[in-house]
Amino acid sequence: MTPRERVLAVLSGQKPDFVPWFGDLDYWATALIGRGEKPQDFKQSDAYLDWHRELGVGFYLQGYFPFRAIAENCRVREWAEGNLRRRQIETPCGTLRETWTWRPESFAEAPTEHLVKSATDLRAYRYSHENTRYEPEHDFAERRRGQVGDMGVVLCYLPKSPLRQLIALDAGVTTVFEIFSDAGEEFRETMEAVRRSHDAAASIAVQSPADVLMIPENLSSECVGKTFYEMFMRDYEETWARRIREAWKYSCIHLDGTVKGLLRETCSTSLTFIEALTPAPAGDLEIEKWAQWSGNSRTILWGGLPGIFFTELVSDEDFDRHTRHVLEVMRSEPRYVLGVADQVPPDGLERRVRRVRELVEEYGAYL
Repeated sequence: MTPRERVLAVLSGQKPDFVPWFGDLDYWATALIGRGEKPQDFKQSDAYLDWHRELGVGFYLQGYFPFRAIAENCRVREWAEGNLRRRQIETPCGTLRETWTWRPESFAEAPTEHLVKSATDLRAYRYSHENTRYEPEHDFAERRRGQVGDMGVVLCYLPKSPLRQLIALDAGVTTVFEIFSDAGEEFRETMEAVRRSHDAAASIAVQSPADVLMIPENLSSECVGKTFYEMFMRDYEETWARRIREAWKYSCIHLDGTVKGLLRETCSTSLTFIEALTPAPAGDLEIEKWAQWSGNSRTILWGGLPGIFFTELVSDEDFDRHTRHVLEVMRSEPRYVLGVADQVPPDGLERRVRRVRELVEEYGAYL
C-alpha cells in the first residue's frame, strides 16, 4: 500500500498493511533553507515531496490557510526592522500593534509584543474582526494535490478557536486570564465577535480542495483547562468537525503539549483525529494509556515520536527502543498514525528520519 492508502484506510476505520508513518518536516526544512542547504522555494516545490518520498515519510502538513483576510475600515501596516516583524492596525476604536522577533539560532519567531495588551484593547480588537472579510485562496492546495500524489494527503487550516487565537498569538495566556478576571462580559462579547469572523473564514476553508482540515489549536492542557475549554472552545470544534464531515473530509486539531487534561474532551467532539500527541517521557501520558484516556471515542490518535528523539540528545539505541514500543501499541488496532510530536527540529538527524521507515517495515505490521 502507498502512504496515502494507509492513512486513508485508518481515517476511514479500515486496517492497512502497516501502521501509517507521517512526519512533520516543516521546521527541519526551514532550518535547512536558513543554513543554505536547500533552496529558498524548497517547501513549495516538487522537490519537497520528492524529499519526503526519498526519506520514506508520508506527507500531510504544510501550514496553509486557503483564504485571504481583507481588512476594511481599518489601516493596516506591516513592516520589518531587522529581525523584527511588526504589524499595526488603526481602527476608529484605537490602535493595535504587535511585534514578532525572529531568532536565527532557532530558525523560529515568537511574539515579543502582543496585539492585545489589556482590556482597553478589546474594543479595537473586536472592531478589526468585525471589519474583516475573507476570499478563497485555493490555488496552492490545487498545486499541492498534484505534488502529493500517493505520498499522503492535502491538509488545509481553519482559523484557531477564538480563545486559542488570543492565547497562542494575540495576547498570551497571562493577559487572557487577567482580562477575563477584570472584564468578563466584554471578554465574552469579544469571543463572540471573533467567532463570527472565524466562522466566515472556516466556511471558505471547508470548500478548499483539501482531504484534511485542521483547527491548528496548538493546544496544551495546562494553558486552557476544562472550564475554559467548555466555555470557549468545544462548540467551535464540534461545529466545524460536523461541517467538515458533511463535506466528506477529515478533521483534526493539533494537541502537542500536555495531554491528560483535555484528551477526553477533544476526543468527544467527533473530530476524526487528534494530531501531534507527545507521549512520555517527553509528554505527560504513556502511549499505552492514550486509548484509555480518550474515553469511549474512536478518535484516531496521531503522534508518538517526540521531536527531541530525532537529535543527538537521544542515543540510537533509545530511539529504536522507543519507536519499537510505540509500534507495539499502534499495531494492536488501526486507530493510530505514527507521527512526530510535534516536529523534527532544526538539529534533526537524517539517519533517524530514515530509520523510522525501517522500523515500521520490521515492527509495524498489524497483529
